[in-house]
Amino acid sequence: MKRTLPDSRIAPGHPDHALLSAIAADITARAGGADTLAAAIGAMLRGCVDDVLMTAKTGRRSYDELEKTEKTYIGTRVEIELRALLGLPKGRLDTVILGHDVDIKHTMGGNWMIPTEAVGHPCILVAADEARAVCHLGLIVARAEYLTEGQNKDAKRNISAAGFADILWLLAQEPYARNFWRTVPADAVARIFGAGSGNARMAALFREVQGRPIGRDVVEAVAQQRDFMRRIRADNGRGTRDHLAREGILLLSGQYDAALIAALGLRACTAAEFISHRPRSEAQAGLAARHGIAPGGAN
Repeated sequence: MKRTLPDSRIAPGHPDHALLSAIAADITARAGGADTLAAAIGAMLRGCVDDVLMTAKTGRRSYDELEKTEKTYIGTRVEIELRALLGLPKGRLDTVILGHDVDIKHTMGGNWMIPTEAVGHPCILVAADEARAVCHLGLIVARAEYLTEGQNKDAKRNISAAGFADILWLLAQEPYARNFWRTVPADAVARIFGAGSGNARMAALFREVQGRPIGRDVVEAVAQQRDFMRRIRADNGRGTRDHLAREGILLLSGQYDAALIAALGLRACTAAEFISHRPRSEAQAGLAARHGIAPGGAN
């Protein structure tokens, strides 16, 4: 998506102002407010891309590594999940909002392909920029004069450069979470997934990525086992926490070790996150011991 977007012309007096403003208000209300909408759209896009990447099984970390059919599926997935997120019905196009047939278009590039059946109708425009980890959510009435003259073999047309000013933005350049594995050095990723057993992979994960909250989705992907949480817990000396403790590394749970996490000055974790840390001083080791966790030996 463009780094600089033109100012929107959607204001009182614009022919699309009343319609797009009403649809925008309905979408925002359905999401539970502007802040909730921004968070939900970012989380939805992150999940749609990551579920297709399947890094743990395929080793792929980038959208560019996907097959063409997989990239197409992400667009379909966004359409389905956006309807579910906002509680919208299926319609003659993709959905119906306030009695209007509305198309949903998604792109990971710089523009959207508008099909002939959507011309003249409102469209929800969703975009994700994986390189910069920013997303966009906009509305446009796909009038012919807002579209390019050229079309592809399926008679789909892009929004013209001038037509970008006829988009009403609900989100523009909105940051969202980066793919976890793209934030980890490639050699570390190789060591994690090349470690062998579930316990070994889990220990490698928290050995390689310390001082950073890690969510259950990442833990599950690395464990690749049904009872993945067992790999986290101390397990009669065999669990990941036990192995790391013998190396002098603490493995802490946001749910059960929040007080120790705070005392050590580590980044706060949610109840569904974990963080590892190698004590840097005797004082930190003593703090852990007073909380019942002994680095250097079994808990």
